[in-house]
Amino acid sequence: MASSTKKKIEERKIIRVSDKRQITIPLKYYELLGFGHEAECTLQENQIVIRPLQESREEFSEEILADLISEGYNGEELLAKFSEIRRKIKPAIDTMIKEADEIAEGRRESPTLSEVFPEEGNR
Repeated sequence: MASSTKKKIEERKIIRVSDKRQITIPLKYYELLGFGHEAECTLQENQIVIRPLQESREEFSEEILADLISEGYNGEELLAKFSEIRRKIKPAIDTMIKEADEIAEGRRESPTLSEVFPEEGNR
């Protein structure tokens, strides 16, 4: 049985940064960490941290399934509807991030709290 805790691995490797600011992830690291087509890059205390972004989106899986089951979906129909909704998550998050960036840069007005969370009577 596989352990759910991951062994911490520390290893150092010097990599080249191209004229276009591109880097190549060493194959050993790429395979060990399970990189796919996307990576998450964050700035933490003057360090760049690059992590694999998993292809399968599990963030809202339980909530989506619970909602679909409560709506009466089951079997193949449940699987099809779940896949359809899950495919929409990343584009929706990307849109939200783009809108947040535009608000932060002053290119878009921020919605009011009542616009984001309308009261039941105002719908």
